[in-house]
Amino acid sequence: MDPFLTLVSGLAWTIVYIESIRVGLAQRTYAMPVVALALNFAWESIYSVRSLSEGVSVQGVVNLVWALADVVIVYTFLRFGRAEFPAFVTKARFAGGTVAVFGTAYAVQLLFLAEFGGHDAVRYAAFLQNLLMSGLFVAMLLSRRGPRGQSLTIAVAKWLGTLAPTLLFGVLEHSSFILGLGILCSVLDLAYLGLLVAVRSQAPSAGGGDRDREVEDVLR
Repeated sequence: MDPFLTLVSGLAWTIVYIESIRVGLAQRTYAMPVVALALNFAWESIYSVRSLSEGVSVQGVVNLVWALADVVIVYTFLRFGRAEFPAFVTKARFAGGTVAVFGTAYAVQLLFLAEFGGHDAVRYAAFLQNLLMSGLFVAMLLSRRGPRGQSLTIAVAKWLGTLAPTLLFGVLEHSSFILGLGILCSVLDLAYLGLLVAVRSQAPSAGGGDRDREVEDVLR
């Protein structure tokens, strides 16, 4: 395993998490799609424990740092997330849905582990949920009709944080499956980045309703 690419991925994703915490607290929202957040938290908590139980490693420490950062992002979702949903999502429904989403995320990760074993499950699950996350960031931009709860720092760091392990596992370790998923992630990440740049460049140019209409025009 190339330590440089591992560190690049670890640093980039740590930036994603730190910026997600900052944006979430500053804008009183959550900055990571909840399904992706649940899958990430489950993945990181499971594999940090598995890795560190076998001895200290760079990836094990990185996974633990990510899991701890995700705890704070989960807090932003619990604290501010209900406001992002329609009024019929009551406190009880929000709480029940949250338990269901996170419970399902853990079940999915454990099923991957049971089916593929530790060596393959950790990679397959990571890239598949990363592809899902890339699509969900685009969906979040569209559903919020603007960049609220998002930032270019998150977008760029997310792309680089996925690109590094794509090169590591897909190119250096010759996994066509991971390479294909990594390329698809990059396509969606760059599309999201382009949309976010376009929306942010439109938003300051007009005021009030005109600004909102311009943002919606970009997203059409």
